[in-house]
Amino acid sequence: MSSITVPTHVAIIMDGNGRWAKQRGLPRTEGHRAGTEAARAVVTRCRELGVRHLTLYTFSKENWARPKDEVRTLFDLLTTFLTREESSLKKQSIRLKVLGELDDMPMAVRQTLKHVMRQTAQCEAMTLNLALNYSGRDEILRAARALAARGVPPEAITEEAFAAELWTAGQPDPDLIIRTSGEQRLSNYLLFQCAYAEFYFTDTYWPDFSPDELDKAFAELAGRRRRFGLTDEQLG
Repeated sequence: MSSITVPTHVAIIMDGNGRWAKQRGLPRTEGHRAGTEAARAVVTRCRELGVRHLTLYTFSKENWARPKDEVRTLFDLLTTFLTREESSLKKQSIRLKVLGELDDMPMAVRQTLKHVMRQTAQCEAMTLNLALNYSGRDEILRAARALAARGVPPEAITEEAFAAELWTAGQPDPDLIIRTSGEQRLSNYLLFQCAYAEFYFTDTYWPDFSPDELDKAFAELAGRRRRFGLTDEQLG
């Protein structure tokens, strides 16, 4: 394998489950099922490589508009996945966190998420964030309202103070955003946190995004130079 750069924080938009299934003459739900297995393999690979934070765009606020049967299947798959993987997460020292409005989720999903988060709270090797019932714009508005509600004076509203009100409080911003299936947009994902992230787009549908595909993304990242507004000369 070529030289790779292992990012501290990787965020992934797992796209293309439905199209993967359609291509094979299968119902969309089978695409989501296959996507769950892809997620499992990628989580394990990130842990092996030393990624400290992995954020998976699991269910956006906009996804509620999908057919009810599909939404139900997505939640059933999530609950099954978490129940099955709880011991593996603990064994790998992976802490589970949720980015999004947990209270609006179905009761069974909420209970499972809270249980696994409690069980993995002391894990320190990697943090797995699931963006669930998530909206980047809502996250920004929520942070602004929290600061306003506390009467924080304008001059005290720094980037750091604002970031501390986001779902990702205490975690570094993503170094790399990966989106599968050929789409090239953020879709309301981590809008504040992505200011200096590198982007990697692939035509591969999410169920086919293997650990080898992840390695390709990291290898490409190794060839990029992150300047953060500086010049090459300044970076030396």
